[in-house]
Amino acid sequence: MSEPNKRLLVMTAGGANPNVMINALATHFPDIHVFLENPEGKGEIFKRRARRLGWLTAAGQMGTMVASRLGKRFTARRTAEIIAEHGLNAEIGSSIPVARFSSLNDEDCHRATEKLQPAVIFTISCRILKPRTLASFECPVINFHAGINPAYRGQMGGYWALVENDKGNFGATVHLVDKGVDTGATLYEMRLKPARNDTISTYPLLLTAGSIDIAVSAIEDALSGSLSPQPPLPGKSVLRYPPPLWTWLWNGVTRRIW
Repeated sequence: MSEPNKRLLVMTAGGANPNVMINALATHFPDIHVFLENPEGKGEIFKRRARRLGWLTAAGQMGTMVASRLGKRFTARRTAEIIAEHGLNAEIGSSIPVARFSSLNDEDCHRATEKLQPAVIFTISCRILKPRTLASFECPVINFHAGINPAYRGQMGGYWALVENDKGNFGATVHLVDKGVDTGATLYEMRLKPARNDTISTYPLLLTAGSIDIAVSAIEDALSGSLSPQPPLPGKSVLRYPPPLWTWLWNGVTRRIW
C-alpha cells in the first residue's frame, strides 16, 4: 500500500513574516514546497485602492506604508526579539524547494500545482486567488490571516483592533479560502497581547509567530480529512486597509498606538 499524500504547498509573495511561518511548518511537514510570486507593484495597489476608496485616502495609506518602512530601523530590535523568542528564522531554509512565478493566478502556476499534486495548499501574504485559480485546485486551500475574521478582514487587523478599543480581538485566523477577502469559514483563531513597543510594523510578525500552532493544526486536519470549518462569528464584517497617514499619526501621538 502506498504512503498517503502529505505534500504541503505554501503559496506566498515572500517576506520575513511568511518565511518564519514556512520554516516552522517545514519542521512539521517534511514534504513542503513553496510557490513564490512577484509582489504586486505599488502603482497597481494604489490605483485599485483609489478606485475603491478615493485618491486622497489611497495616497494617505501609501504614505503610512512608506513611513512605517522608513521607521523599521527603530523597530529592528523588537523584530529580532519576536523572532528569537519563538525560535524562528526569517530566511527560507535552503532545503525547501521554491518555485517562482509572476503571479499565483497565472496558467503556468496552475499547471505546476497540478503536476505537484499537493494534499493541502496554505496561503500567506499573497494576492487574492481568482475564482479560476481556486477552481483549478483539487485539495483544501487554507489561509493565514493576521486578524480576527470577520471584523478585521483585509490588512492590519491587529492595529485596527487596538484602535477600536477591542484589545480582546488582537489576534489571527486560519480559515478556508473562498472567493471573498478573508470570508472563508474559520478553522482556528488565536489571540494574544502585544508588547508596549510593538507597532504597525511588528504586529503582523507577532501574530504570525504566535499562530504557528494553529496553522499546524489546520494543516494536520486537512491531511487527515478532519477539517471542521466554523461559520463566521456574529457581528460586523469589515474589510480593512492600512490607516491613512493622518490617522496613523493621530492615534500614535494621542493614544500611543503606532
